[in-house]
Amino acid sequence: MNNLTVYTKNGCVQCRMTERFLNEHDIPFTEHNLDQEPEYVDYLKEKGFQATPVVEANNVSFFGFRPDQLRQLAV
Repeated sequence: MNNLTVYTKNGCVQCRMTERFLNEHDIPFTEHNLDQEPEYVDYLKEKGFQATPVVEANNVSFFGFRPDQLRQLAV
């Protein structure tokens, strides 16, 4: 597993839950906060995402707090 990226926003409860899950399961990730790095907003819109968090890893991407999908990334 490599190159796990989480796109977040300030005040996003699902973003914090996703980060907590990844940290508790020792899954390394890179965070991009859209409030601090607005250049990623257009990138995510081009991919069809309109809500955070967005998780990208290898050939998988999804949005929202999805423990089932996050567990698969831990394998």
